[in-house]
Amino acid sequence: MRTVNLLISQLRWFVRGWEVGMAALVWLLIPLVAAIGAGLWGSWANRTRKARSDGPELDGYARFREAMERPHSRT
Repeated sequence: MRTVNLLISQLRWFVRGWEVGMAALVWLLIPLVAAIGAGLWGSWANRTRKARSDGPELDGYARFREAMERPHSRT
């Protein structure tokens, strides 16, 4: 009978230790899921930049620079 009680107490310790270990793993999964979500969102948000490139921005900057270099005409 004493051996059975010893086995049951060790089993309780094992199960309790397993629950603590699983709780720690769940807390470690939270940043992992957040990092995966951030990576997916970043790739989705950046999907149009590759096709568009910098052409329109550089054209706008060239027009701005030309406008700033023109002499001012005061009336």
